[in-house]
Amino acid sequence: MNYNILAPAEPLRTSVRLPASKSISNRVLILNALSYSAYEVQNTAECDDTEVMLRALQSNDIHFDIRAAGTAMRFLTAFLSKIVGEWTITGTERMKNRPIKILVDALNSLGARIEYMEKTGYPPLRIYGSALQGGEVSLPGNVSSQYISALLMIAPLTEKGLVLHLEGTVISRPYIRMTLQLMEEFGVKAEWNGRTIRVKPREYTPVPFTVESDWSAASYWYEIAALSKGSEIELPGLLRKSTQGDSAGALLFNRLGVGTTYTPHGVLLKSNGNTCKKLVYDFVNEPDLAQTFVVTCVFMDIPFRFTGLQTLKIKETDRIEALKTEMRKLGYVLKDASDSILEWDGERCTPEADPVIATYEDHRMAMAFAPAALKLPGGIRIADPEVVTKSYPKYWADLKSGGFRIVESGTLNDES
Repeated sequence: MNYNILAPAEPLRTSVRLPASKSISNRVLILNALSYSAYEVQNTAECDDTEVMLRALQSNDIHFDIRAAGTAMRFLTAFLSKIVGEWTITGTERMKNRPIKILVDALNSLGARIEYMEKTGYPPLRIYGSALQGGEVSLPGNVSSQYISALLMIAPLTEKGLVLHLEGTVISRPYIRMTLQLMEEFGVKAEWNGRTIRVKPREYTPVPFTVESDWSAASYWYEIAALSKGSEIELPGLLRKSTQGDSAGALLFNRLGVGTTYTPHGVLLKSNGNTCKKLVYDFVNEPDLAQTFVVTCVFMDIPFRFTGLQTLKIKETDRIEALKTEMRKLGYVLKDASDSILEWDGERCTPEADPVIATYEDHRMAMAFAPAALKLPGGIRIADPEVVTKSYPKYWADLKSGGFRIVESGTLNDES
């Protein structure tokens, strides 16, 4: 199934209730379980990744299929390694080709026993859960922060605690800080000095917790505001002082002509037309925003050079290659270098006559490309639009409430 996204005739005037933060939800669910809390986490994200996590934590099963949920794979691998029993965990074919060796090696060095059921270094895994000794472990600082967060969350419940050394450049720092801040809310304070994080043995304290709205989801509405002059978009539930690193997107979008006003209820976005001539930015701390800014800049005709994208190669798809491929369909030539740099200098090519944007089982491909309908007279066609359920199930409904039309491929009537 494909969707054809057609832009509203007028600038947007809308209010959108965003989903809760997936990043916070999945961390808090693990911490809540580790604290043996009687409280139910409030306002968890209504998305595939969080539903998988909830189902796993509430299940009495010993076999877990987390489908395409990378966060759940990393966090549950660590969690199950300290829960007494024998467990298996698997996922989609893409998940079976996403590396997990670094995390497995680290856990095994701390006393876990985890085996590969098929290909060495990749899921599915067989986990023999038991008490963990803990100790010291070193990880490259440029690996996925989810590996680091997975280790940190179980660290206080090991016999010796954890001394974690991060080697080289440390990426995605905001996600590590988020984990540490949430751990502190559950009564465990870690020490992060330089490239070393120390977590002493300590039990978590159960606390009631309500999850805030998702700044990553907000980025698509910022993109819409940037591409739709005169628009005004209210996003309730966002916090100025957020634990989410992607809240940095508000400042960056200011350079693309979108102003942010913080209100008692959330934020108000207004396009102001004050744009930069070229956007140069290091996304090492906000890699999930890269697709949004690539599409926004191209359709605002703003050249860019984005660095710090090394983790994009191991996301739901190779996002660097996916962006190059899909942008070429639309007539734009992007160039990459060093597996971590993506840039556009204004180079164009002949677009396909009737392009369909492939989404590669990647929710952010669908959501980042859809707003391009604002700049394409015939709209934009998105393949496999249901992928948005991974993080933002109501995305298409929210677009329609804002005035977009969504037509299923092969039909003449509006889907609504």
